[in-house]
Amino acid sequence: MTLPTTIAEVVSGYADHLRSRDVSAHTSRAYVADVSDFFDHTAHAPGAGDKSRAAELQVSDIDLNDLRSWLITLDDAGAAKSTVARKIAAVKSFFAYCVNQHGLSNNPAARLRTPKKDSRLPTVLKPQQAADLVSRQRTVHTEADNSDPIEATKWVRDAAILEMLYATAVRVSELTGLNRGDVDHQRSMITVLGKGNKERRVPYGKPAQTALQKWLSLRDTFASESSGDALFLGVRGGRIGARQVRELVHRYGAADPSAPDIGPHGLRHSAATHMLDGGADLRQIQELLGHSTMSSTQIYTHVSMQRLQETYRQAHPRA
Repeated sequence: MTLPTTIAEVVSGYADHLRSRDVSAHTSRAYVADVSDFFDHTAHAPGAGDKSRAAELQVSDIDLNDLRSWLITLDDAGAAKSTVARKIAAVKSFFAYCVNQHGLSNNPAARLRTPKKDSRLPTVLKPQQAADLVSRQRTVHTEADNSDPIEATKWVRDAAILEMLYATAVRVSELTGLNRGDVDHQRSMITVLGKGNKERRVPYGKPAQTALQKWLSLRDTFASESSGDALFLGVRGGRIGARQVRELVHRYGAADPSAPDIGPHGLRHSAATHMLDGGADLRQIQELLGHSTMSSTQIYTHVSMQRLQETYRQAHPRA
């Protein structure tokens, strides 16, 4: 099979290929966006005679120098190593698809090296800081004017989101993807769809249960025809997005100047660290977080050790 004439057609076929391979929707969107970003950069980079290559660029024209030029631009823009690693994985996957499905003569991305992950440990809250963050909404709500039902419902929804994020340590995409049918109220468990479309069951505690039930009692305030069975809704009735959740976590977290600025993933890191500090087994934490390998979970051992060292230096008279 020969390559389609336009790059847009090739990328569209690649997107269909990812869907047929049961790649998660999140990964598929990211990979297609990364590949499109690469071609946009390459098409508008100066070519022969300092003219744009946009008009004549073909997939078969791409070489290793084009890819390196793109990566240099990303590095100059301050892209995180994890972001660059994902983008490299995306273009490697795309060109492998072109080789295997369309007979492209070679994979120009095959020689790209994935950068090593940053060695710095994740930022986590102290247990009291986390408790203050997830309960801060209730303090704000008590002080707020409850005459506006929309605003009052937002406070209740935010409380449920904060409690569930910390209680379950789920990823923000897993939380926003929850439906009402994914909640087992009797057992206080949720069923989430994680990376690689793998399902897992995650428990939550009484504070989260109380906050969730209160939100569900008011959910119809936001509900509309576009709501479907989504557990958490935006004020317009659609499923709440990851960006909205990140914004509300940062907003409530900013009220404590002594605490580090974290997002939903910071709450996930914090919950895992606090469980390890509390005596949880590392394999249990691995299962809770949905990590496919133990190596991803072992970072929390290093976080706990770092916290122990900091406590020792602060508290021991001969530290």
